[in-house]
Amino acid sequence: MGAITVRNLPDDVIDRLKQAAAANGRSMEQEVRDLLEQRYASRDAILDRARRRWPEDSRVTAEELDQWRRQGRP
Repeated sequence: MGAITVRNLPDDVIDRLKQAAAANGRSMEQEVRDLLEQRYASRDAILDRARRRWPEDSRVTAEELDQWRRQGRP
């Protein structure tokens, strides 16, 4: 695994990171790691996360989308 050092972060950014880390029950380093992993996640990881969040029965089919478009729904 690699490591990076980020210099010259504004104090208010550090304060917000500390608050977010405390709210999530983790270290500031873990908070930053999680933020970076989310931001730069692979396509497969993003799709997996979306599939876990939305139950199968709430997914819209391609046919439903086509019908909605014909009806002028956004």
